[in-house]
Amino acid sequence: MGELAGRDGGGFRAVLGGPGVSPGAYRVRPRHDRPGPAPARRPTPARAARPAAAGRPGATAHRPTRCAMTGAATRFPFRFDPVFRPALALLGVRPATAWVAVTDREVLIRYGPWRLRTERSNLTAAELTGPYRWWRAIGPRVSMADRGVTFGSSAAGGLCLRFGVPVPALAPGPWLRHPGATVTVADPPALARVLAGPGAS
Repeated sequence: MGELAGRDGGGFRAVLGGPGVSPGAYRVRPRHDRPGPAPARRPTPARAARPAAAGRPGATAHRPTRCAMTGAATRFPFRFDPVFRPALALLGVRPATAWVAVTDREVLIRYGPWRLRTERSNLTAAELTGPYRWWRAIGPRVSMADRGVTFGSSAAGGLCLRFGVPVPALAPGPWLRHPGATVTVADPPALARVLAGPGAS
């Protein structure tokens, strides 16, 4: 009920006379005392068809969503253990929505609906870790010891990033900030090499 009440500004409209019928297309024919020809109906102007999106008939065009980052980004996909993929997909975490992007100035981690963003100058260390026990590594997790965040999709291993200034990730606002983040990318050594290159603090 709440959703419908919030959409009364154009989300629904009444259609009288059936689909494709404009007002005035049907009129009440007057009765005549004498038989005679019925009044002619006024022709209904034809509506111009909306062009379909390229690719398939009747499709609606969608604009691609891009994350604004400074400079060209090198992207590292997450590694997904097959046994955990169905459960992670329920959280919105899939290969298309899980990656780490690095530019000459920034690091952006996307893990389904969660994101972590920081300047490369805020990175103080990157350490190869793993393998893990799956119940401690799969999914979005917060360490009770130091409040570090884990974005896990594989128990094989990952890369632990340390930050000079803690950053938000799992919750907006200043209440929950993380001094580190562990990401289970497909190639942790390659990510570590890029982070240690130009732009590193």
